[in-house]
Amino acid sequence: MTMLAGAAIRTSIVLAAGLIARAAIGRRSASLRHRVLAMTLLATAAIAPASWLLPAWAVPVPAFSITASDRAQNHHIREIRTSVSVTAANRARESDSRLPLMLWLWALGAAANGAVLLLGIARLARLTKRARPLDDARWTQLVEQSRTDAGVTRTVDLLETDTSDVLATWGFMRSRLLVPRHARGWEEERVRIVLRHELAHIRRDDWIVQIAAEALRCIYWFNPLVWVACRWLRQDSEHACDDDVLAAGTPPRTYATHLLELARICRRPSPAWASAMLMAYPSTLERRIAAMLDPNLDRRRASHRTIAGVGALIVCIALPAASLRARQTSPLPLEGSVYDATGAVMPDVELTLQGANDTAATTRTDASGRFEFEAIAPGRYVLTASIPGFKTLRYDVELRTARDWDRAITLQVGDLQETITVEAKRLPGTGGAAPANAPLRVGGNIKAPLKVHDVHPTYPDSMRAAGREGVVPIEAMIGRDGHVASARVLSAQVHPDFAAAALEAVRQWRFTPTLLNGKPVDVVMTVSVTFKLAN
Repeated sequence: MTMLAGAAIRTSIVLAAGLIARAAIGRRSASLRHRVLAMTLLATAAIAPASWLLPAWAVPVPAFSITASDRAQNHHIREIRTSVSVTAANRARESDSRLPLMLWLWALGAAANGAVLLLGIARLARLTKRARPLDDARWTQLVEQSRTDAGVTRTVDLLETDTSDVLATWGFMRSRLLVPRHARGWEEERVRIVLRHELAHIRRDDWIVQIAAEALRCIYWFNPLVWVACRWLRQDSEHACDDDVLAAGTPPRTYATHLLELARICRRPSPAWASAMLMAYPSTLERRIAAMLDPNLDRRRASHRTIAGVGALIVCIALPAASLRARQTSPLPLEGSVYDATGAVMPDVELTLQGANDTAATTRTDASGRFEFEAIAPGRYVLTASIPGFKTLRYDVELRTARDWDRAITLQVGDLQETITVEAKRLPGTGGAAPANAPLRVGGNIKAPLKVHDVHPTYPDSMRAAGREGVVPIEAMIGRDGHVASARVLSAQVHPDFAAAALEAVRQWRFTPTLLNGKPVDVVMTVSVTFKLAN
């Protein structure tokens, strides 16, 4: 299950539950339906971060083999890495790390939808900047009275625009009520209805909720349930504000008449204003008027207790959905390729796969560097890959989705080892060193370095006089030119006189270059210098 597919499944579970709950309370108040959808979308937004924080809940699903296109792509990459030079192999490896096509499509869709949303808000801001305060005494008095009746405490800017089709509210920190240029001539009853409706939007923070939902839709644009939820959220907010107007004592037929007239004189609003809460949007009028004239509908505001109960129910659905992970139940062949640091394939590499019950399977790579373990069940394993001349690779493997059964492994060049014993008599005399080269495990296409200039460490006189002995472990980096590029002591339990003597000798060593596939590479050497006194 890919990242996008997993997100789509988890969010769809929450959205479907919210939409079903809304349909189940279809005869309840629009205020409650709007709160249900708002909390559903909030839970949907929290799915992604919650899925990272909550423990995974594995759900067994049948195993699906890697698709033919995946296999063809992997085979194509393997051919590239086998047949081309180091530069081409590196480019192939970079190609593997590029974002997949589906992720690019998601990013393109999210950017397009986000651009539309931001453009709509920018147009609203530009329209508001051009608008002028409606300095009409009748409107000002009715606004203050309607604010008190609606329970709105924040400041509301009443602005007259230079258009004839915008009657809406919007704003984050400061609410703006935009009215068309012909609003000065409206009768008082219509003004009261408009103010009551728009102030209900402001009191309920409908514009902020709607914009947050639209932003979520930009992210999950590929999920049709998000589009459905956003559309119903906008409609329910209008129905809830209509219920506020009717609850204030406006007769339903009077309200419907004024709403139809507003839709006529405002004409069809431009799609550019879709980011605002438009009062008289024609596409919603028929359903809204039918609801106004239905005397059996519940028009009460949702109580805090009801909202809390619905919220708890949505959380109970969202948390398991966020933890949901798909886990395959059928075994698949575990296969892949082994490469060296240059991108070339490596034949005859021994691989061992060990499970939790200590059962182990062993295989080797073929001439093209491919390996395969037959019928490996989902779970956690330890995979080990080794070949002489290279560092043994050992790492944990978790097999869950189909792509986990296809692996690419890169082995690094192994370390050189050299052990030296430096002996000296306890009585004054000449000291000496007896180097002993540890055997280098070389395999495949590695050419081991040969020491061409050797310098023996000298036993420090101060340590001989004190009768001290010691072992100095050193890690040395042999550069591509065969010189010792760096050397350091690996232990803090070493006397500085011993360390200085050992480092002085090792830094003067010279080697032939270490060749991997005919090209010089850096290699690490571990040196152990033992200073020992003889009787």
